[in-house]
Amino acid sequence: MRASEKAYEALREDIIEWRLLPGTVLGEVEQSERLGVSRTPLREALSRLTAEGLTTAAGGRGVVVTDISLADIDELFELRETLECKAAALAARRGDAALFEQLQKELLDAPGLIGAHDPARHDYYGLVGRLDTAIDAAISNSYLAQAMRSLRIHLVRVRRLAADDAERLTAAAGEHAAIAEAIAARNPRLAEAATTLHLHRSLSHLKATHTAH
Repeated sequence: MRASEKAYEALREDIIEWRLLPGTVLGEVEQSERLGVSRTPLREALSRLTAEGLTTAAGGRGVVVTDISLADIDELFELRETLECKAAALAARRGDAALFEQLQKELLDAPGLIGAHDPARHDYYGLVGRLDTAIDAAISNSYLAQAMRSLRIHLVRVRRLAADDAERLTAAAGEHAAIAEAIAARNPRLAEAATTLHLHRSLSHLKATHTAH
């Protein structure tokens, strides 16, 4: 892996997982030493993160981690509804029904993953990630898929703002299962409706449990 890619991946992960909090100054000397790379590839990594909106130049302070406000969340969900509802409808028209039937079954069993002894719930989020990947592949639209991948970087950060409680995650798993079921049934309108419902409930939960960092 190239040094700039290594630095980019490490910094992005730390930002997304809130190990680097909003407002943190990413000093070149400090981060170069921490990540074991020289300053040139670090600058390349910081440029990529700034292009994605995860960092920003702050005058004399250098590059800092961006914040996420409730207004940002509203804007992200406006874009998310536009992209994800369209993607669900396209997947229902073009996707492999058998694949989404299997994902539906696994999502219906997801409460077992949520209740497992795994505070970060890697298995659950991995399953949701597989649904995202399947939809991206099914839509056969590289531009739309790329737009959604870019958006999800910020959505992972947003998810950490909410109380990550088992009750909401269990409900979300059922909502994801309904999306997969509608896609498997090749019903675009139902897939859109299921996606709209999931996003509405997710946004309501986020706003109800938002905590400032």
